[in-house]
Amino acid sequence: MLHSPSPKRALVTGITGQDGSYLAEMLLNKGYEVWGMVRRHSSTAYDRIEHLLEKGASDQGALHLVHGDLRDTGSLLKILRQVRPDEVYNLAAQSDVKVSFDLPEYTADVTGLGPLRLLESLRELDLPSRFFQASSSEMFGKVQETPQNENTPFYPRSPYGSAKAFAYHNTRNYREAYGLYAVNGVMFNHESPRRGDSFVTRKITMAAARIQHGLQNMLLLGNLDARRDWGFAGDYMEGAWMMLQADEPSDYVLATGESHSVREFCEIVFEELGQPITWHGRGLEEYGQAPDGRKLIQISPEFYRPSEVDMLQGDASRARELLGWQPSVSFRELVSMMLAHDLELVERDAARADVA
Repeated sequence: MLHSPSPKRALVTGITGQDGSYLAEMLLNKGYEVWGMVRRHSSTAYDRIEHLLEKGASDQGALHLVHGDLRDTGSLLKILRQVRPDEVYNLAAQSDVKVSFDLPEYTADVTGLGPLRLLESLRELDLPSRFFQASSSEMFGKVQETPQNENTPFYPRSPYGSAKAFAYHNTRNYREAYGLYAVNGVMFNHESPRRGDSFVTRKITMAAARIQHGLQNMLLLGNLDARRDWGFAGDYMEGAWMMLQADEPSDYVLATGESHSVREFCEIVFEELGQPITWHGRGLEEYGQAPDGRKLIQISPEFYRPSEVDMLQGDASRARELLGWQPSVSFRELVSMMLAHDLELVERDAARADVA
């Protein structure tokens, strides 16, 4: 009697985050058995993967959660022995750049040493798992060239960027020193409706939706002229998967190749709401005004970083050529997608409040 081959097993750290939820969804649809590592808390937010947990198992694969922590090597060893994954995706991190200035040691421990603990655990157990490290464009920081590619030198401008650079080099070192299939995906900013609302893109779309419904008066922001290469998170997780399917391990940049400012992001959002904004003043005195004269956006010094990253723009031509990867969602489509989601969310919350 013929038996169907066992499904591939993937271990995903950070599965409850934006990236983890998109990756788990995609892997389940590809028939994987997905194991998600979550930290033990008295109350853990599973809202981004709730739709996957409710199904228990998709039509193709199954989802399991295990408790672990990147700061605890013992838990990592235990999980790896239990799961014996074919693929490991390390997406967990303290990923808020501004918070990394407030909590530099914690950021270094989780974002920098965490991946090293995973790599060393894989080496110690001698598992044949393929390892993906979620690296960041923040490693380029004070950019030495534009656009940035796999050969651009790093110049991080935050504890977060420095921790990611440490993890990047260790991933590469374990590949070269021990022969692990370990790769870095240097991902430029990637957003979605599942983005945390402390990140500037989601902060803008959520505030705009609340302003539209009269629940908020104004949006406070920092550097309007910071430019980023923004893409869709789902596309970047497809790229992460592609990297682990390649015959040979290698590091790749994932980016759209376009750069847009925070100012542009705001302009598109409020334009779609029928409130095109005009800018007045300069520096910390600058503000965005609605057609009826209301002040919609105000600059606040509390949202400036101690050292700023002014411009990020990636060159993903290597990933396009060797992996066949390319982004599917344009910048404007991404903004519209996020705004539509938050308008619906605010309307739903407002309706529940009225009922209550």
